[in-house]
Amino acid sequence: SNDYFGKGLSGGKLILSAPKEATYDPAQNIIVGNVALYGATSGEAYIAGMAGERFAIRNSGAIAVVEGVGEHGCEYMTGGIVVILGSTGKNFAAGMSGGIAYVLDEDNTLYKNLNKELVSMENIASKEDATKLRTLIASHVEATGSKKAKDILDRFDEYLLHFKKIIPIDYKEILRLIAKESERGADPETAKIEAFRIFTGGAE
Repeated sequence: SNDYFGKGLSGGKLILSAPKEATYDPAQNIIVGNVALYGATSGEAYIAGMAGERFAIRNSGAIAVVEGVGEHGCEYMTGGIVVILGSTGKNFAAGMSGGIAYVLDEDNTLYKNLNKELVSMENIASKEDATKLRTLIASHVEATGSKKAKDILDRFDEYLLHFKKIIPIDYKEILRLIAKESERGADPETAKIEAFRIFTGGAE
């Protein structure tokens, strides 16, 4: 696929995989160009192969699964979820202020490639994160037939140890405050408003 695949995606589902007769391993080859999913706001994308540079920059709400990305992935991302079943290039998550990325970091290079200015890198510690990740990988397998994703799914507990969660520090705090307000009985919209008020200086 060319550059700007899925630019401005605002719903629906994009599925990209290599031809069945392909003699190369899609998980080790770039099958979608640079700046894929630029400015996406909603919808889903399942890419059974690697993406070029600046994957999902300015994504504000789309869900994507891909099997590796080039430099500047998830740059200026403000929302949505990106699952990367492989390596990232340099400057990953630069300017990322919202959303979550789950990255399979088998070679332990993510920390070196991560732009740490706004985000934290964590192990997958909660059942909620593990379930969400597993569900998205299963959707990826169903959509693309990816051999790599199927292998991860078949040995999920083993692979889970190698996944990292990338989340903006401020965004994580906002989510914590929203959850706290929800526990107090607030409806979703009120919980968001109250969480933002507290985050910007109001008392809890």
